[in-house]
Amino acid sequence: MDKYDTLISDALSEQDRQLLAGFQEQGYLRLALGLFQGRNGWVTGVMVTTYTVMFFAAIWCGWQFFAATNMLAALKWGLSGVSLLTLSMQLKMALIPQIQADRVLLALRRLELRLGAQG
Repeated sequence: MDKYDTLISDALSEQDRQLLAGFQEQGYLRLALGLFQGRNGWVTGVMVTTYTVMFFAAIWCGWQFFAATNMLAALKWGLSGVSLLTLSMQLKMALIPQIQADRVLLALRRLELRLGAQG
C-alpha cells in the first residue's frame, strides 16, 4: 500500500471501506467460478460440460488410436481425437476474454469508489 492508498483509506467512511473490501483483487479461480453466476451462467455451464465431454472423448479416441492394428483405423481414431481435443481447447479458451472483462469491470468499480471518496 502506498501513500495515496493510505490517504484514500483514511478519507473513506466505514461504509465505503466495507464497499471497497468487496472489490478487492480476486484470484483466477474465484474469477473463473464467477462465470457461473449471473444471467449468462448457464451458458458457461453448458460450455464447461461440452468441453469436458469432448476432452474425455478425445482421450478415448487416443486410446483407440494406440490400440488400432491397421492404418485406416488408426487414422480414423487419431484424426477424431485430435479434432475433439482441438475443439475442446478452443471452447475452454473462449471463456478467458470474459474473465478478463470481469477483471476490468472490477478494477473500474474500485476506481469509481476511490474517486467518489475523494470528491
